[in-house]
Amino acid sequence: MDELLVPLLSTLGATLRVATPLILCAMAGLVSERSGVIDIGLEGKMLAAAFSAAAMAAVSGSAWAGLGAGILTAVMLSGVHGFACITHKGDQVVSGVAINILVSGLTIVLGMAWFQRGGQTPQLPPEARFMPVWLGHNLMVYFALGLVPLVAWVLGGTRFGLRLRAVGENPQAVDTAGISVEGLRYRAVLIGGVLTGIAGTYLAIAQNAGFSRDMSAGQGYIALAAMIFGKWRPWPTLGACLMFGLLDAVAIRLQGVAIAGIGEVPVQLVQALPYALTVILLAGFIGKAVAPRAIGVPYVKDRT
Repeated sequence: MDELLVPLLSTLGATLRVATPLILCAMAGLVSERSGVIDIGLEGKMLAAAFSAAAMAAVSGSAWAGLGAGILTAVMLSGVHGFACITHKGDQVVSGVAINILVSGLTIVLGMAWFQRGGQTPQLPPEARFMPVWLGHNLMVYFALGLVPLVAWVLGGTRFGLRLRAVGENPQAVDTAGISVEGLRYRAVLIGGVLTGIAGTYLAIAQNAGFSRDMSAGQGYIALAAMIFGKWRPWPTLGACLMFGLLDAVAIRLQGVAIAGIGEVPVQLVQALPYALTVILLAGFIGKAVAPRAIGVPYVKDRT
């Protein structure tokens, strides 16, 4: 019995650890997109936060200082995205992609200039990281799990959440009621920045012991796929994130394992499984998922 229970519990624990940044990013994207602002830049903001958190933790020796730096960096990038898309009515997809491209190169350049380690930060000691506190998980894992019911309650049971959903569906009606459309969208985008900052910090100084180039490895895009698969709703999105996390956890355990009649599973195939599932889910469910009606459409106030 123990021979089955121990691997099962180990896989479930690994699933939670791997799914944590996906949950945080997916909730960030959900809040932003329910307000009508597409956030393709989740990947870049998470990567920038990971670099800032690891760099600050390496210099200060404090994990909490690293968390603050990660959140601040992601919020600043969210502000740039909001300024381009909300204030200046720019293309939201182009802005997000630009952030991803900028961060991918800038983190490498700054890492090489500051630490001379090929774009990486120094290995962090335990006191500069968020270490496990209970059942092998750190505080950020439990925060991510608690975040889902909080987001569900805010969107479904608070005045702010109802207004946020309304501005993503019918911004004209919200504006007519005397509520600032731009203000609501900015708040949603900045909340997303806080959550992606926590996600990036988790990657660098909780799940790992430092920053490495492109360490987000497409997880921001996978989080977007989970959000779309979950139809912009918190609980189904959580389920999708856990599904991706489980697949990734199983894929890690399949590396180097020989299967009877097949042989050893190729490492490249195992590593590609989460991304292949992303394509399959988007191809199969993107047409069935109904996005907020005003998503991606800049709001221009009618002054007639």
